[in-house]
Amino acid sequence: MDFLDTPEQAFYRARVRQWLSEQAPACEVHAEEELSEERFMARARAWQALKYDAGFVGIMWPKAVGGQGSSPIEHVIFHQEEEAFSMPNVPFAVGIGMCLPTLFTHGSAEVVERFMAPGMRGEEIWCQLFSEPAAGSDLAGLRTRAVRDDDHWVLNGQKVWTSYAHEADYGIVLVRTDPSQPKHKGLTMFYVDMRAPGVEVRQIRTLLGDAEFNEVFFTDVRIPDSQRLGAVGDGWKVSLSTLMFERLAVGGKPAGAPDARDLLAQGLVGPEQAEALARFYVADEGIALTRLRSMTAVSRGGVPGPEASINKLVMAKTLQDMSGYALEQLGADGLREFDDPRARRYNYWYLWSAGLRIAGGTDEILRNIIAERVLGLPAELRNDRDTPFNQLS
Repeated sequence: MDFLDTPEQAFYRARVRQWLSEQAPACEVHAEEELSEERFMARARAWQALKYDAGFVGIMWPKAVGGQGSSPIEHVIFHQEEEAFSMPNVPFAVGIGMCLPTLFTHGSAEVVERFMAPGMRGEEIWCQLFSEPAAGSDLAGLRTRAVRDDDHWVLNGQKVWTSYAHEADYGIVLVRTDPSQPKHKGLTMFYVDMRAPGVEVRQIRTLLGDAEFNEVFFTDVRIPDSQRLGAVGDGWKVSLSTLMFERLAVGGKPAGAPDARDLLAQGLVGPEQAEALARFYVADEGIALTRLRSMTAVSRGGVPGPEASINKLVMAKTLQDMSGYALEQLGADGLREFDDPRARRYNYWYLWSAGLRIAGGTDEILRNIIAERVLGLPAELRNDRDTPFNQLS
């Protein structure tokens, strides 16, 4: 494992750190700050444009598609340094992290020319239409259909938990085009105009009171075949490449999230709580070191593998446990969200981490991935793999 930057990486990190220190504070959004959605989105767009103009969007993407053509490790370094600030990246995270890379990998030259620059600048927002009410962890069980009609396809179905669909201009959508094939086959990927006739977006209010998740309904939505990404029936393969781009985020804790040192600074740990503090500190360090393993793989030209699931699993649970512990230490003051900034902060992260333990793979799914792909334990029995989808109950 590499703990230190090379001289070139150290120089790049210093340049990034200097730029962020000058530009980031004006666009920061803190968890306890109450902003209207309009003001939040204005800050998010401004920050995305600043990064684009400075060459910090698409760092590792080919220059031919508008990227910088730099190494994956520079991508990692920038985002590692950016985490020191509370930046409004969420509206563009899916588009930059997954949708646009899928477009330039599987789309035509015309698609790349039309969509890459506006998406990178933050002028257009993208969402990912994968999960459904009956197909979340088992994505291959999706039921949204697309039926061919000459040079168009007609979409019908429902997606759910679609982040920022209510703000999105476009989305990539995985649908079933041949139900006579087994569930991992007969799938096709498209991109869709989120304002096309027949697309209905309904916001879902979360525990935090926000509504950045959505359910999306497609009713006889017509899209041209030119909006297909990859071959007909190759949707599962295209979706796997989409998810591979997500791994390159090499995730750590969200910006502004509490850690063991934070608990100590807030006066929430005394001698009698030393064991709890040690437990949280060890978890934080384990997350950081596991992330360094992923960074090492990236710096050597590799891609973070299933080991990245360890970080997400441990990080989400530790964040919730730590926030819950802080609220317990605050006692009755932990209920005073409107009066006590500590109560407001830890309530926010306690509820936010509950969603994190579901998003991007539930704890249970991640444990299966770790067991099967990291530890080499026997895989779960899957007796529906070769059964035509329309014969499944």
